[in-house]
Amino acid sequence: MPRDTSTAPVSRRANLIASLSTATLLLLMTLSGALYLVSPPPLLRALEPLGYPAYFLRLLGIAKLLGVVALLAPGRPLLKEWAYAGFTFDLLAALASHLVTGTASHAPPALFALVLVLTSYRFAHRGGARVELFGRVTP
Repeated sequence: MPRDTSTAPVSRRANLIASLSTATLLLLMTLSGALYLVSPPPLLRALEPLGYPAYFLRLLGIAKLLGVVALLAPGRPLLKEWAYAGFTFDLLAALASHLVTGTASHAPPALFALVLVLTSYRFAHRGGARVELFGRVTP
C-alpha cells in the first residue's frame, strides 16, 4: 500500500530550500517591481530593443509588487496560486522576448528568477506539508 506523505513532517532540507528560494524570490520581485515603477532612463534604454512601451514597465512593476504581497499574505492559497502563475507568465514572456529580439544575453536573470519561482512553488507551496518562511521544523 502506498505511503501517505501528506502528513509527513517536513524535512530540514526541504524547509531550508523553501525558505531560501521564497525569500530570494520575494526580494528579487520586490526590487524588480520597485525598479520598474521608478523606470529610470538606463532601464528604459536597456529595454528598448524589446519594443514595449514605457508605461508597460509600470504595469509590470505593480503586478510584481502585488504578487509579493500575495505570497506574504497568510492563508489565501488561491491568491498564492495566482501569484505564482503571474510570476511564471511574466518570466516566460521575458525569456521569449529576449530570445525573439536577439537579446538572449539578457535572458539569464529571467531564467534564474523562473527557477526560483518553480523551486519556491514546489517546496513552499505545493510540497504537501505546511512550511512557514524561516519557520522551525521538528525532527
